[in-house]
Amino acid sequence: MTIREELEKTEQKFLSPKACLSARSKGRVRPEAPHVLRTDFQRDRDRIIHSKSFRRLKHKTQVFLSPFGDHYRTRLTHCLEVSQIARTIAKALRLNEDLTEAIALGHDLGHTPFGHSGEETLRKLLPLGFHHADQSLRVVEKLEYEGKGLNLTFEVRDGIQRHSKGRGEIFDDDLEDMPSTLEGQIVRVSDVIAYVNHDIDDALRAGIIKEEDIPAGLVKVLGKWHATRIDRMVMDLVEASLAAGLDRIAMSDRIMKAVLELREFLYQNVYFNSTARDELRKTEKIIGDIFAYVMEKPEEYVKDYPAGDPVIVRVGDFIAGMTDRYAMALYEQLFLPKSWPIL
Repeated sequence: MTIREELEKTEQKFLSPKACLSARSKGRVRPEAPHVLRTDFQRDRDRIIHSKSFRRLKHKTQVFLSPFGDHYRTRLTHCLEVSQIARTIAKALRLNEDLTEAIALGHDLGHTPFGHSGEETLRKLLPLGFHHADQSLRVVEKLEYEGKGLNLTFEVRDGIQRHSKGRGEIFDDDLEDMPSTLEGQIVRVSDVIAYVNHDIDDALRAGIIKEEDIPAGLVKVLGKWHATRIDRMVMDLVEASLAAGLDRIAMSDRIMKAVLELREFLYQNVYFNSTARDELRKTEKIIGDIFAYVMEKPEEYVKDYPAGDPVIVRVGDFIAGMTDRYAMALYEQLFLPKSWPIL
């Protein structure tokens, strides 16, 4: 018996009957021989971590532009925080941690430079629009490994694509919009738990908001401190999911209402804050100008894959894959005058 087979037997013995077992995965688009040491979900996690798109996340904005300070979250640290929260929940519910971690680490691979401002700009520029969850799926299916993709399992790809509905419902009544596994549902809510808490932390550090700006009712329900709020949300999620018989991932009405109100507070006071938006408008110009330039000379910048995709879509891939600093450096190279050397 191989080590992988022993791990699969351990999953079957100790995980919840509601867990998604790696031995029962729906598989990959291109069949592969099983690995001797690792389960399929472990392999997916490792492929994501070793991908170029994952490494680029360290230089992509979460909310505040990363050059502004070393302690602000980036898209990479956000993914790590989502993974930590999601694994804690999965372990408590005896669900598959490897699947949960793979989805969490891969969920934002398609995010643009300059955070949501970059996403909004690309959404306007591309004829079919743009959503980072769809782009994350495109990255793992069609863009990584020189166009071959990472060939991930169905369950990981499903969790990545359905991890977010933006400002919409966290738990959607339309099952087609929800991940098909409980592990994917955990990542969907862990994403929100992570960002509503760390974005408050970053906004306080930046002086965008003050402690007293956070509504007193939310502080009473969720707690005053960063760790307290996360712990309260996670505890409630575990208890509510167990009370629901693990038929779905759930949260009590009281805590869910508070989470949604906290998210709305962030939209009104941080994401749409005039100071932050003034800076992000500059990034809209950077992306818009680069997009127009590359559309005129795509052969110099755009890959010839995925085969058959229109040039404008592949230009969108090029823009979405940029880090903040690469976008700023390219903009400077293309549009700002260079000083003449003095001899």
